[in-house]
Amino acid sequence: MTFVKNNYYFARKKLFPICRSITGNGIKKSLILIQKKFPRLKIKKIKSQKKIFDWNVPPEWNVRDASITDENGIKIVDFKINNLHLVSFSIRVKRVILKKELLKHLHYRKDLPNSIPYITSYYKKNWGFCISYNQYKKINKKYNNKSKFKINIDSEFNKNGSLKYGELVLKGRSKKEILISTYLCHPSMANNELSGPIVSMSLINFFQKKINNKTIRFIFIPETIGSIAFIYKNLNYLKKWCIGGYNLTCIGDDRNHSCLLSKNYNSPSDKCLLDAYKNLKIKYKIYSFLKRGSDERQYNSPGIDLGITSIFRTKYGEYKEYHSSLDNFNLVTLKGIMGGFKVAQRAISNLQNSIIPQSNIFCEPMLSKRKLYSSLSKVNYKTNKFNFSKKILNFLQYSDGKNRIEDISEKTNLSFNETKKIYKLLKKNKLVDN
Repeated sequence: MTFVKNNYYFARKKLFPICRSITGNGIKKSLILIQKKFPRLKIKKIKSQKKIFDWNVPPEWNVRDASITDENGIKIVDFKINNLHLVSFSIRVKRVILKKELLKHLHYRKDLPNSIPYITSYYKKNWGFCISYNQYKKINKKYNNKSKFKINIDSEFNKNGSLKYGELVLKGRSKKEILISTYLCHPSMANNELSGPIVSMSLINFFQKKINNKTIRFIFIPETIGSIAFIYKNLNYLKKWCIGGYNLTCIGDDRNHSCLLSKNYNSPSDKCLLDAYKNLKIKYKIYSFLKRGSDERQYNSPGIDLGITSIFRTKYGEYKEYHSSLDNFNLVTLKGIMGGFKVAQRAISNLQNSIIPQSNIFCEPMLSKRKLYSSLSKVNYKTNKFNFSKKILNFLQYSDGKNRIEDISEKTNLSFNETKKIYKLLKKNKLVDN
């Protein structure tokens, strides 16, 4: 599909070089670039310092420059060469320090000696630089304990700023919504950062040309704090209209297919994804919810319980290049992105076409006034009307907006055709919605 290819190269060329974080100019610039491709995308914001549930929106963080210079005026670490060199949310520093102190602020990975790790310090004031382990060894060997280094971190925090995220809605025949969430808050990484947005943009291209049964809401957010902010602003609406959806991350390599189901492993999103793997004849791995680590945490939290499922190729933390400079477009391939897109597209299509009954009545409805239950408490064995009424009540017990009609059929021991017949009857009597 041409649009998948176009989005892949757009992200590779335009988005990859940008220094992003959970707030600041990087994520704003990225959202504006996506908005140019999709003018219907709305950029929304929530003010810094605002309390959202148990959190506070962090200030905007921006960095102009960062480097380490030795006594000879040679820059040994330069943020402008690779934006992963600076610990995200580093405070402003302009001073000269000795080697001993410098080494305390250098981060590296021994297991990947040629890679630059990705490190953050969002909620505690700190500063640091990330380098390869090989570079660390050279610095440690080349300079003595009396060597001095000039630290320059030209960053700023704006407490009067805001957290920004993007939102695009494709309206369907129904107000019932499918939520597609991906994050846009890491600097130059491909699988952990840009694979989700690439697949999300491709899904917009695909579904905006369709007549959709259900509305689809796409959001591009900073991870964790972004999903918390989005839920905070929209909780009542989400609880009323969202039937499920997918968190897309690490969906661009071509090694594996995997997923992390919702908390109880039985949401409509879970089942539609598993059906998608089956439809596409793809082998996959299911990770325990205890191994969660992305925004599925927020969407499935107590009191939220949106039944959101995460779709991966290789799950975050399960591939060696994770959170390092080796997470690049050698790892994320067009073939890998296409595979992730096909799974997500099929899962969403399955959810689009699912009938998920929701009772319109609190407690058990009075069926007799709708002539769906005998007004006399005796069984008519010839018409078996009492038994049919029991089937209706059984159907309604599972019409909680969390069970597809196929699930209700299985739980009530009814054939699919009879279950569908009951659904149509109840919908006619305005007892359930889909």
